[in-house]
Amino acid sequence: MLRTILLLLCLACALPAAAQSFMLPRDTAIDEARLAAAMPALAAQVDAAYRDDDAERERIHRMRLRIAAGDHAGAIEQIRELRRLRQDKGVAGAETALLAYEIFSAAKQAEAAGTPAADALRDAFRAHYGTLDDRSAHRLKPTFLADLPRAQADLRKAAAPAIEHGRLDLPQALELVRWHAFVQVFSLLSPQAQALFAEDEARRYRIDRELWIAMPDGTRISALSVRPASARGPLATLFQFTIYADPDLLLDDATWAAAHGYAGVVAVTRGKSLAGDPAAPPLSPVHPFEHDGADAAATIAWIAAQPWSDGRVGMYGSSYNSFAQWAAAKHRPPALKAMATSASAAPGIDVPMQGNVFLNFMYPWPHYTTANATLDDATYGDQARWQRLDRAWYAGGGAYRDMDALDGTPNPVFRRWLEHPAYDAYWQAMIPFREEFAGIDIPVLATTGYFDGGRVGVQYYFDEHVRYNPRADHTLVIGPYGHVAMQQGALRHIEGYDVDPAAMIDLPGLRLAWFDHVLKGAPRPELLRDRVNYQVMGANAWKHAPSLAAMANGSLRLHLLPSTGGDGTHRLGTVPPARGTSFVQRIDFADRSDADWTASPLWLTPSLDAHGGLVFASDVIDAPTEVSGLFSGTLDFIANKRDVDYTVELYEGMADGRHFLLAWHLGRASFARDRSVRTLLLPGKRQRLSFRSERLVSRKLDPGSRVVVVLRINRQPDMQINHGTGGDVADETVADAKTPLRIEWLGGSVVEIPVWR
Repeated sequence: MLRTILLLLCLACALPAAAQSFMLPRDTAIDEARLAAAMPALAAQVDAAYRDDDAERERIHRMRLRIAAGDHAGAIEQIRELRRLRQDKGVAGAETALLAYEIFSAAKQAEAAGTPAADALRDAFRAHYGTLDDRSAHRLKPTFLADLPRAQADLRKAAAPAIEHGRLDLPQALELVRWHAFVQVFSLLSPQAQALFAEDEARRYRIDRELWIAMPDGTRISALSVRPASARGPLATLFQFTIYADPDLLLDDATWAAAHGYAGVVAVTRGKSLAGDPAAPPLSPVHPFEHDGADAAATIAWIAAQPWSDGRVGMYGSSYNSFAQWAAAKHRPPALKAMATSASAAPGIDVPMQGNVFLNFMYPWPHYTTANATLDDATYGDQARWQRLDRAWYAGGGAYRDMDALDGTPNPVFRRWLEHPAYDAYWQAMIPFREEFAGIDIPVLATTGYFDGGRVGVQYYFDEHVRYNPRADHTLVIGPYGHVAMQQGALRHIEGYDVDPAAMIDLPGLRLAWFDHVLKGAPRPELLRDRVNYQVMGANAWKHAPSLAAMANGSLRLHLLPSTGGDGTHRLGTVPPARGTSFVQRIDFADRSDADWTASPLWLTPSLDAHGGLVFASDVIDAPTEVSGLFSGTLDFIANKRDVDYTVELYEGMADGRHFLLAWHLGRASFARDRSVRTLLLPGKRQRLSFRSERLVSRKLDPGSRVVVVLRINRQPDMQINHGTGGDVADETVADAKTPLRIEWLGGSVVEIPVWR
């Protein structure tokens, strides 16, 4: 309720409509009901004053004004005029625009005619939503969900100009009417939405929320299934396997599959449950990653044996759910016919360690996923706790292995991971390893983004699949997307970057169209023209290539050269340095004075924060240059320690001083040759270390920009610190810092940047 809005809509004292300003006293407090009672008069005056050259926008505003005025027949008329305008333009979904508002107005009309309020809403929902086809109904369901408290806060904010100035101009009045209409509509719909959708979906689908599937060892895992009630025979199945046991979200995922003519099945990691008390403890110990491949493969066999299955299963899902696809494929279940992966986790490769360096962001994750039968959102979401832990560990200098003692809560899963700092048999058992990729001969669609933390896993699976099976039907799509874009859609603005219009594609729709192609014989989506399909940031274009190497037709070979100026910035040059050229970097791991440092949350930043790294900059680029592919290089150095963790970051240094982080490589020197075998450095001896970034990028650099590289020795609160003793890094403490690290960078250090000229 709006209990404290200092506003009285006394329109008797309003200015003439031509002035488009509405005088409002500032000294009367009213609640939401009194505001609603005053809105019809305001709406009438605003309606008379409002004109707009944009016909669609005018229809939307007038629909809201009609609702505010209580003219629900008029609101429905405006909605239908808007739909006609959009249909004439060929806009997708035009015929269902503003459906929630139409249902609200229809219910209000019936209520005014004497129908009880609950019956009026139910009848209107059945008449307008219940008659939609399954696809449209599922697509529109999210438009009926609203955060009412936030909307009420926005309504109070819209009233603020009247409180402050005693009047509203026309745009302000329209904003007030907008939020008033929104609150009115969803105050009616939201309390009844769950019951209305449950009734509708019970009619459309055959839903089983409490399946228990027996595994070969006798363990039972929890699953649910949804099938279209209209099906007249066996169906192909779209299947997810996940540790994220959120029953409502997963039911919606399975319903999405059923809405598009498939059987939808979701199963969860052993120990998790989609039925019963969500706060209950796990049914059995939860071991992330360890059993999922075999269990997913057994579930696929169970699906194929069901009478409603045609024997073909396609797997889909992002992050952990994509890991589960590859884990299942390791076992080559015959019924698995296709995989649509995205933002794919690869345990031991990108989580909980990358480049054999453990990352703190994974520390709270076991609490989230193993504490109960579903998910522990409250603990995982306590960001202040995890930030305090990072700082306390870093500033205190204790062993990484003892973080749970510092936190005060045991974390046995994290400790289990730390026992395997090499990519050893523990990790290799989880997903296909080396020659096992050769036997995966089903179509694979992989989608990821330049801003996706999961692109390292996507890259690993792609590389290994095509390495061991050169004829693999593996299609990659990458653009300016984040980790959740494959479920929630592309964003127009991300990490400080304004996304090109060409990149605003329907990612869930692309996945569906691909499944329809593979499993139903529909045409292949046009975007998937080649094995690698990538959006060139800054060029507003998509390009297509048969391989990663074919994304570029040349390279920039830039040598890391010492500074010649006084600003501390080193140089990237195309000419090798003179013999004997070198420069020295010193790192004191005992210095924890930067415990409060945090990395920028943006990838396109106003300025560069190198945080103790060495900065190298090229000459100004004099022509547009497209960087496309994976950058690589060689580090040539002499160190006084037996090991070191490092990061090489690639930026576009823009002419206006901003910096765009394009890609980077994180690694532990002792695992540079082979992530499975540790080979320590020889202190005082020359080392040559080759690397290749796992983060694919495509970006058009404008004239006036520079290529910028930051070479960093890792010493920060959000990842392991390698003190260089040669022992297990998880056991090292600040007491092992002793002599500071000294690295002499030699003339053979170089980066190779793939470009399209």
